[in-house]
Amino acid sequence: MSTQQGVLTLGANPLTRLAGPVLVLLILAMMVLPLPTFMLDVLFTFNIALAMIVLLVSLNAGRPLDFSVFPTVLLVTTLMRLSLNVASTRIILIQGHTGTDSAGKVIESFGNFLVGGNYTVGLVVFVILVIINFVVITRGAGRIAEVAARFTLDAMPGKQLAIDADLNAGFINEQEARKQRADISREADFYGAMDGASKFVRGDAIAGIIILVINLVGGIAVGIFQHDLGLTEALNRYALLTVGDGLVAQIPALVISTAAGIVVSRTSNEQDLNQEFVSQLFGRPQILYVAASVLAVMGVIPGTPHVAFLLLAALLAGAAFVVERRGRRREVYEPEHEEIVAEPPAELTWADLPPVDVLALEAGYRLVPLLDRNQGGKVLNNITENRRRYALEMGLVIPPVRVRDNLDLGPSTYRITLKGVEMGRGEVTTGRILAVETADMMGRLNGEASFDPLTGAPAVWLEAEDAERAGMRGYLVLEADEVIARHVEAVYRAHASELIGRAEVQQLLEGLASTSPGLAEEVTPRLLPLTSVQTILQNLVAEGVSIRDAHTIFETLAARAGKTQDLDELTESVRASLGRGITDKLFEGAESLHVIGLSPEIENRLIAEMGEEGEALISPELLESLPQLAAQAMARQQDEGYPSVLLVAPALRQPLSRILRRNGLAVLSYAEIPADKSLQVSTLITEETEA
Repeated sequence: MSTQQGVLTLGANPLTRLAGPVLVLLILAMMVLPLPTFMLDVLFTFNIALAMIVLLVSLNAGRPLDFSVFPTVLLVTTLMRLSLNVASTRIILIQGHTGTDSAGKVIESFGNFLVGGNYTVGLVVFVILVIINFVVITRGAGRIAEVAARFTLDAMPGKQLAIDADLNAGFINEQEARKQRADISREADFYGAMDGASKFVRGDAIAGIIILVINLVGGIAVGIFQHDLGLTEALNRYALLTVGDGLVAQIPALVISTAAGIVVSRTSNEQDLNQEFVSQLFGRPQILYVAASVLAVMGVIPGTPHVAFLLLAALLAGAAFVVERRGRRREVYEPEHEEIVAEPPAELTWADLPPVDVLALEAGYRLVPLLDRNQGGKVLNNITENRRRYALEMGLVIPPVRVRDNLDLGPSTYRITLKGVEMGRGEVTTGRILAVETADMMGRLNGEASFDPLTGAPAVWLEAEDAERAGMRGYLVLEADEVIARHVEAVYRAHASELIGRAEVQQLLEGLASTSPGLAEEVTPRLLPLTSVQTILQNLVAEGVSIRDAHTIFETLAARAGKTQDLDELTESVRASLGRGITDKLFEGAESLHVIGLSPEIENRLIAEMGEEGEALISPELLESLPQLAAQAMARQQDEGYPSVLLVAPALRQPLSRILRRNGLAVLSYAEIPADKSLQVSTLITEETEA
């Protein structure tokens, strides 16, 4: 449920969808099924209340489209009145001989109180109401709607061209242009529907007269011939009931017809009718003074009602004085504003386009306190600390994360974008903590299932007071700001290679030149262009290899780039030089390395199929089965408590790394293993495990 500009909007509810069909079916059922008098009183009262609501809504609508459902409302209310007339006619003809209250208290009160129990006066009043409704209001409103629909349709092409011109000139954006086009179409449909709906009101007025005659003639005939009533007594009873029934139906009809006339006669203005009426009719004191003078002169003429004329003259003069004094105060306290001439917008240039944020974090309004340092938010501090730790680990400085609120998101929702593209989205609730499962936890806690956005480990959301209990159970306890910061870290870790541009490579070269003068210049541009160095660094970071040891990287490139320009071969040479660091990170400094190996059959088949073209010539069957076989081997390796690392021949490392990267399987070559480390193949990837 949402509120906007004072209008309550209900969501898509099954009961809401059924309300319309059920209402129409009930209205039609009233024409067939007999109703008790109490229910008839309730429905007549509801009809009057509904008419008043429609009138008030039409008075407060800023423009006709604010009440675009009015043609349908007009049809439904007309159908309801006719159904009530049918139901009341049935009761009047069946029970009218029992008294004037036989058709309910509402009809009786309209027949007795409003017309003083005089059915002749009631008939005259009913005819006058029908004439006013049918001849004046309904016909005028229908004519206005017809003309407005015709002019709206004729003006549609010009309005469409004006919208296109504003869009091309930059006055409006594409979203606003679509909205304006939709409003033009809706406006034409609205006036066309109002022109047709006014025909229902005319038919209702004619039906009211016919029903009045039927009730009067039929009631008198039933009273005389079936209930042995005298002509005078039958006329008094049935005529009074008929007049009351006609008035109780025609008064709401007159109110709704007035509302229709107000809606179609309004011009498009965001100001409601009450303010427009007061400001335009009583906003000029000179006119009020003239009207007061005329009334005062008429009041002193002999024979005229002096009190009425002079009283109204005094009221108008007082109102003119108040309006004039208020206008003088406004002139005194409000400075004069110079007329501002709107200049056409300047032509759009490349400099006017805002740069795309490399990394951005957008959050709903409830998460703003977590992002604002002035309100004690820790998200920015956590993100900065994570970036510093990542830079020390990988040798790559992640650009600052742009943080801003976004009202289009859910209140507790955040999203992370990379170069304008959404890469992650989550939802956190302040006051709750995320308990992440660890290998050392003791027992599980019940809560809303989730996962750690950085490691993918299973987790549960708990209330803040359960943080100590979760910590004692061995869970990793994360607050909402830490969850957001870890999600941001997960995004830039997964896409770190995309964050290495020419500017970042140039900064790395400048830092290397300060410690090893001449080494950077020897590699680029003498041996390799800057883009080739950038590609090699991207290849390393994409597989989680730190580029912090820039000296070793460029020493290797300086030694190998003169012999080959193949970037894949150069990347593998650099990896071999960094092998100790790569191995130490994957095995956490262990002396004995337990790895996954390839069975001789698969290894020989891969070497035979790849040849000199690499993985491009691997058969589709093997490409499809390798990830499945690797996943099975990784599961067995993890069950034994060893890291998931595949060790292969140098010629197979890079192709297999590209194929198995989505499995999360690290692939090493024999050339990357330090000589002082012992190897043990604890799991094999074999084709037999496929079954």
